[in-house]
Formats: sequence, C-alpha cells, structure tokens
Amino acid sequence: MLWSLVKIVVFVVIVAALTLGASYLLDLEGGVRIAFGAYEYNLTPIKAVIALLLLVAAVWVISKVVGMLVALLRFINGDETALTRYFDRNRERKGLQALSEGMMALASGEGRLAIAKAHKAERYLDRPEMTNLLTAQAAELTGDKRKREEAYKRLLADDRTRFVGVRGLMKQRLEEGDTETAMKLAEKAFALKPGHVEVQDTLLRLQAGSQDWQGARATLKAKLRTGALPRDVHKRRDAVLALSEAKTVIDENSSIEAREAAIEANRLSPDLIPAACFAARAYAEQGKIKYATRVLKKAWEALPHPDLAAAFAALEPDESAEARLKRFRTLTRIQPEHRETRLLLAELNIGAEDFPEARRALGDLAVVAPDARALTIMAAIERGEGSADAIVKGWLTRAVSAPRGPQWTCENCNQVHAEWVPICENCQAFDTLAWKVPPATEYQTPMSQHMLPLIVGRIDDAVNVPAPADPNPDYAAPEAAKPVEPETRASASVNEVPDAEVLPEEEAAIAPAEAPRFGRK
Repeated sequence: MLWSLVKIVVFVVIVAALTLGASYLLDLEGGVRIAFGAYEYNLTPIKAVIALLLLVAAVWVISKVVGMLVALLRFINGDETALTRYFDRNRERKGLQALSEGMMALASGEGRLAIAKAHKAERYLDRPEMTNLLTAQAAELTGDKRKREEAYKRLLADDRTRFVGVRGLMKQRLEEGDTETAMKLAEKAFALKPGHVEVQDTLLRLQAGSQDWQGARATLKAKLRTGALPRDVHKRRDAVLALSEAKTVIDENSSIEAREAAIEANRLSPDLIPAACFAARAYAEQGKIKYATRVLKKAWEALPHPDLAAAFAALEPDESAEARLKRFRTLTRIQPEHRETRLLLAELNIGAEDFPEARRALGDLAVVAPDARALTIMAAIERGEGSADAIVKGWLTRAVSAPRGPQWTCENCNQVHAEWVPICENCQAFDTLAWKVPPATEYQTPMSQHMLPLIVGRIDDAVNVPAPADPNPDYAAPEAAKPVEPETRASASVNEVPDAEVLPEEEAAIAPAEAPRFGRK
C-alpha cells in the first residue's frame, strides 16, 4: 500500500514538472533557425525540444533496423540462430544482470534478495543450471528447506548439474540426521565423481558409522588412488578398518576369520596398539606364543602401553610372580626410562612382594609427575613396607584428586574413552583417538573431596605425619596432604570413622599380596 502511494506521488510530481517546463518554453521568445541549402526552418523553443526528442528516437530506431538487417544478412548466409540471437539479446542482457545481482546478494548474505533475483533471471534466461543453483544456495542461506530441496531436485534433471544436486541433497539429509538416505546419496555422488575429496570423506565416515568396514576400505583405496590421502596415512587407517572388521567378526563368533583379520590389521600397522593386542591373542589361540611375543615387543618399541603389558601377561596366565617378572624383561629392557616401563616394573615387583625394588623402579614419578596410578602404586609400596596407615592414607588422598594420566582421547573434540574405538563416540570423527593426557577441564567437581572420608577414613590422620625413613635416597617424600575446608567435608557421621579402621575398598586397592595390574599366583 505504501509503495503504491509513493508511485502515485512520483507520477504526479513528474507530470507537474513536465507541465511547468512546457509552459516555460511557450513563454520564451525567439527560436531555432535551421538552414539547409535552399531550405530554411524556424522553430519555436517548444518545437525545437520536440524535434530534438524525435531525432533521438529516430536514431534509436535506425540503429535497431540496421542491427536487424545485419542479423537478416547473417541468417541468409547460413547462420540459423542470427535472428534468434538478435531478438533474445535484450532478454539475455536483463537476465545476466539479474543473475549477477543475485550472486552479489548471495555473497553479501542477503538470501531473500538473491532468491528474487534468481526468479527474475529465470524469466529471461534459459539457464536452469545457474538459476536453480543460485536459488538453492540462497534458500540454504535463509533456512528455507523446502525451496532448497526443490531447487536441488531440479538440478538432478541435467547431467551437468546432477552431481551438485546429489551433493546438496546429501548435505541436507545429514543436517536432518537421516544418515541412511545420506549414505545412499553419498554413494551416488561418489559414483559420479570418485575423486571429490569431500564426498570421499563423508562416505567413509558414514560407512564406518554403519560398520560397513569392507565398503569403507574400498573408499579408502579410492582416496589413495586419487591422491587425496598419503600412503602412510592410508596404511594406518586401513589397519584401523581391518581391526574394526576383526572385532565385528569376533562378535559374530567366527574365530578363524577373526584371527586372520586381526593379524592383517597388525601387519598393516604394527604400531597400532589395539591391532597388536588382537594379533597377539590370535597367535596365542593358534599356540604361536613366539609370534605373539614378537608382535607385542614390536608394538612396545613404538609406544609402551598398559594394554600391551596386559596382553603379554595373558600369554602365560598361570605363572608365578617371580617367573612373570623375569619373562617381562623382554619388554622392560626396551625403553627402560619410559614412564609406562617404570610403572610396569613397579607393579610387577609389588606382585613379587619386592617393595624396595618397586620403589626404585617407580623412582620420583609419584612426586615429579603424579597421577592416580603412580600415587596408588606408591600407597601400595608404603603399605607393603609396613608404613603407618596415615602415610598410606596420605598417598590415597592425593590419588583421589590427581589426574587420571594418559587415556584414549579424541584429538578432535578431546572426548575421553574407556577403550579404543575407531570412531569417536562424541564427534563421530574417524581414527582420531590417541593415547595421551587429556586437557584439564576448567571446572573441578568437589565430589572427590566429599568422598575422601569414605575412602581413607578421617583425613586429619593423614595430615602432618612424617614419612618413615626412605631406603631409596633418590626418592623425595610427598608433600603433606592439605586439610579439607569445613564446607567441603562430608557429614559428621562420615567423619567419625575410627582412626585405625581400613575400609574394604582401601584393603583391595593396596593389598601387597596382589599387584594392581598383574596378580601373583
């Protein structure tokens, strides 16, 4: 309504201005004299203006006629589209201008204006691949899912734009969470353009998410073949897929195929810790203990890991603690200064009840780089050496609130996983789990402080109690545990635990007759 009123006002103003100008010209004296040979013309001012306008119109008409005659001559000479191009030239100019304005509007974030320009360009141009694409992109910008889907579906009709339409629909289905349809569209897009990196990555992620390990390995080969993936990265990820396939086969109770897949995964990437553990178990089932030992040894050379130690211990489950300590020298001789090697030696010596040697193996890890595992081992050593309960409780107090140490952490979203998986459970990223210390969170829950009295008894007993004489001069005594503030303590009934009482949980955690990880027979 307002726009119509504005147009009426503008029209009235233009008519009034023309009327005023005409009356002004009529009141002027003199005129224009035109002499041409023997002819002479005298024009009043108003007639001169009219003649000028007629002259401009005549020049425009003549130019159009000349252009049409040129097109006619070209048509006569064999150019069958000359006349068509002549009549469509103006429409094409308007259409290209609208298309250009629509692209500028899309780049500037004006989605609705871009859609309007796309519709205008569609009226003048016979270029559906361009106008439909502009409409789809503009609808995506404005959040109009229905118009966006219609535009992408129209793109499917043309061979030149079919891939764009399939890819657009695939992305829309992914946004809606319809992974089943999205994977079918990704397979179609991959068939149209096997070398498209984004489609390859999307299809690989969807296939891995649906546990289509064979299809994922085929897609991974295509990435290697097209140069989208380095050979070393392909080798590792192919091993990850082979390992995942082995796990699936084990779930299906097919042991022969499981062993073959696990061994293949380890062959593809010997430093992949889960693959080494699977391959060692597969060799052990075949009775090939030497092969299993060789696999675990090679993986330990790449990165010492507690899962490798557990798999190595499982090769001889019935051996004594002393025999196990001797057999484990195959691993502990490799990277003896590595943190995991020192922790492993400490645990093995605890199992053998050689607590001074366990202290020497642990060294200063409980002080320099304390985590829950190192502090718990230290508590077990103190208990095994007969230290006071307060000393043991001091180490356990620190262990409750200490960092957990290295864990399987996603390098993409920092999500911590209890065990290795090929796909992050949080961000669905493929092959992003690494054994590392997760970043500390800004928020620290006070629950562990409230639970301390339940774990170690009264906390006051663990405060300011000197440690016994240390047989190892290189060992530094731990700092005294800080008392918990009154507002963070548990209720009075919890604090009334007797001083000398040791709860069952504490007894199980630090019993000297059993190593924290590797038991003594």
